[in-house]
Amino acid sequence: MDAGSGVQTLAEHEAAATAPARRERRGRNARVEARTHGPQGIGRPYIVRNIPTYDILGEESLVRIEETAERILAEIGIEFRGDPAALDLWRNAGAQVTGELVKFPRGMLREILKTAPAEFTQHARNPANTIRVGGRNVVFAPAYGSPFVMDLDNGRRYGTIEDFRNFIKLAQSSPWLHHSGGTICEPVDVPVNKRHVDMVYAHLR
Repeated sequence: MDAGSGVQTLAEHEAAATAPARRERRGRNARVEARTHGPQGIGRPYIVRNIPTYDILGEESLVRIEETAERILAEIGIEFRGDPAALDLWRNAGAQVTGELVKFPRGMLREILKTAPAEFTQHARNPANTIRVGGRNVVFAPAYGSPFVMDLDNGRRYGTIEDFRNFIKLAQSSPWLHHSGGTICEPVDVPVNKRHVDMVYAHLR
């Protein structure tokens, strides 16, 4: 500003015109940073829960479920088809193996479950995305195992490996999800005997 004439110079005019935009960009970047790394947990590798869980069922109902599960496993069992290695493992662990049918004595699986850790770390290639599973940790991931997908062009249909890859990309780009998931949808265009390999590779790409 020329003090004598009160006229704003061109340089001052341009500076005044661009200053609000610069402030707006800084403000937007700050908001994005706050949303991504702020205390609300968006964009963080996982969330640590500081409130107690909500118990949907009471202790009596939980006991009934466990007792029924143990009865089914002991009296009916599970078939492990075409997997002799798994049958050997169960036989060595004390299960009753008849052909491909495995029955589990009451209490056996409960004792095995005691050996599993209450929490574990799943390491990412980028350490900033490493997650901690179990305990008070909350990890958000996509839905699992959907046989169908839907889009605006083709409507509801069976999923493909290309759909599977696209869902992984969406999950990885979302600040609301901490994990890309497992079988996000079932890619029916890939043979069943190798489908799991293609899905794991899609997650690793």
